[in-house]
Amino acid sequence: MIGRSGNPTLNDKTFDRHGSYSGSGRMTINGTVNKTFITLAVLLGAAFAVWNQYFKGLDVVPFAIGGAIGGLICALVISFAPRTAPVLVPVYAALEGAFLGALSAQYEHAYGGITMQAALITVCVFFALLAAYKTRIIRATENFKLGVFAATAGIALVYLASFVLGLFGVTVPYLHDNSLVGIGISLVIVAVAALNLVLDFDFIEQGAERGAPKYMEWYGAFGLIVTLVWLYIEILRLLSKLRSR
Repeated sequence: MIGRSGNPTLNDKTFDRHGSYSGSGRMTINGTVNKTFITLAVLLGAAFAVWNQYFKGLDVVPFAIGGAIGGLICALVISFAPRTAPVLVPVYAALEGAFLGALSAQYEHAYGGITMQAALITVCVFFALLAAYKTRIIRATENFKLGVFAATAGIALVYLASFVLGLFGVTVPYLHDNSLVGIGISLVIVAVAALNLVLDFDFIEQGAERGAPKYMEWYGAFGLIVTLVWLYIEILRLLSKLRSR
């Protein structure tokens, strides 16, 4: 009934809003893959630039704050106006890369080698789920989509509550600590983030089959990057909890 991805930037209704195209004007899987690589390259370039600034002793907090706020604004605009994706997705990638570079550098300073471990695990999870999806070991059924969406929404609400309560000095139990329960919660969040990749794959495949317009390749790449960034950050947090023990 719902028929949507757990990733809030991707849902089936997008196809209905933007119609069907044919020929060179339609979305393709190869085109989306190319756009994803371009977006990822921009993100990594910005991340490495800020990373280098951190280890040169410069203050990267403005990059983290500016990247987070600017990336959120771009993400909201892209989500509500997908036609802007070809222009704004590279901008989003650069801003998100700045935030991710600052965040990763701080984790690396605290736990040497942790960012490489997190990146490798993220890549392995991505290809494992891609293989599982392509071989239909995992199928993006409507019940599967509903379950992942509900879990993703629940996690978002918990994080929002944690942020709001943190403004008043109240900490949500176990969410950020390195206890066994805290580690278990992080494992669940990582699993949910990973399962969102399956729904992203399904969205991109459906877009190509249903003749979505060409600019939706950028939109599909955007959604995939959103999930990968979330997955990487959650893996980073999980590893930091394990290392701190």
